[in-house]
Amino acid sequence: MADIVIYTKTGCPYCVRAKALLSEKQQAFEEICNDNAAERREKMLELTGGQSYTVPQIFINGQLIGGCSDLEALEAQGKLDALLSA
Repeated sequence: MADIVIYTKTGCPYCVRAKALLSEKQQAFEEICNDNAAERREKMLELTGGQSYTVPQIFINGQLIGGCSDLEALEAQGKLDALLSA
């Protein structure tokens, strides 16, 4: 099983969609909620190279996947399952 970390924010519909897709794939993930947590946001920015303040930010096996649309694009291209099984 893949090591998945997803940075989220309460009430974010894209976070909900990303988590739902991962759950559909029966993948466990660590959710790190950035609500009112400057140190978590700073860590997320450090991990993304400062490229994005948006959530979700999804990491699979330490690799930055990006946000919900990036995760859905991998699924549409048939590449997500291979990434999750690596």
